[in-house]
Amino acid sequence: MSYTSPQSLAGKVIIVTGASRGVGRGIARALSKNGAHLALTDVVGEALDSAADEMRSFGAEVVSVQADLTHSEAPQAIVDVTIDHFGRLDGLVNNAIWINSPTPFIDQTDETFTRISDTGPRATFALMKAAHPHLVAAGGGSIVNLGSGAGAAGEEGFAAYGAAKESIRGLTKVAALEWGADRIRVNVVLPFANSEGALAWEKYDPDAFARAMAANPMRRIGDTEKDVGAVVSFLLGDDSTYLTAQSIHISGGAGTFR
Repeated sequence: MSYTSPQSLAGKVIIVTGASRGVGRGIARALSKNGAHLALTDVVGEALDSAADEMRSFGAEVVSVQADLTHSEAPQAIVDVTIDHFGRLDGLVNNAIWINSPTPFIDQTDETFTRISDTGPRATFALMKAAHPHLVAAGGGSIVNLGSGAGAAGEEGFAAYGAAKESIRGLTKVAALEWGADRIRVNVVLPFANSEGALAWEKYDPDAFARAMAANPMRRIGDTEKDVGAVVSFLLGDDSTYLTAQSIHISGGAGTFR
């Protein structure tokens, strides 16, 4: 059973950033299987092509945009390509962000902080602004941003990343308050899922990963499509039209104290 259906997003046009792998690809799978048309973007062209082909195999109409979000012109270009191809925009998923290997706070560099900020909150900010007039023109829409427990609760080794993710939560709340009258909903999800990043964390620091798993009430890591993608699909669809400005932890109960 599922609270989304194969047609719950039928006809909706949705941008997904960082869509070539991990959480972004899992979200794209869920959206495509629920009928959405997708604009997929990532910095890695070959992996992006693979993701686009996979989503088409589920019946989605897809346009792919290879873009480097460290470039200030990239967000507007992504939205422009989407509008040129589909003629409308109904939703935006801001998933992309660069992540560093776990590093002590004192050793994190200005360059690391800047790159994470540029691909995370700055790009999210710019994409939301570029999407806004088109969501208004569509009669409203939904934006889902990606947060992280590394910011909400703190995680050793992820100072810059955690700061960037909490900045995204701040942007989410303000936009939700200002854009509610435009019938634009803005929410943030904070997943703990089997992405490449999580698996790299397990390899890099198996003890910390084991502690995280032991502290998880459900004693498992989430699935990028069936757990995270399903919730994101719900937030983008018409069954959540009175839900905005929320932080939703898709983490098996590990975020109950945040």
